[in-house]
Amino acid sequence: MTIHIRYFASLRDRLGRAGDELPSIAELTVASVWATLHPEIPLPPDLLAAVNLEYAELTHLVRDGDEVAFFPPVTGG
Repeated sequence: MTIHIRYFASLRDRLGRAGDELPSIAELTVASVWATLHPEIPLPPDLLAAVNLEYAELTHLVRDGDEVAFFPPVTGG
């Protein structure tokens, strides 16, 4: 099975794609999903994440079939 990863805003531009798919081989945290997919890019300090459309801590466990979204801080006006 698969974990679906989405990137938004400047992260999408920086990575050059809107998303990735990660085989669900073990239970991972949100932070370890990033580290697995981008071992050469440190986790940005202000990175926000959501799991299945709800904000999530970087320690949140990700399970098979989940969608993980990464995005920079959101500002409004």
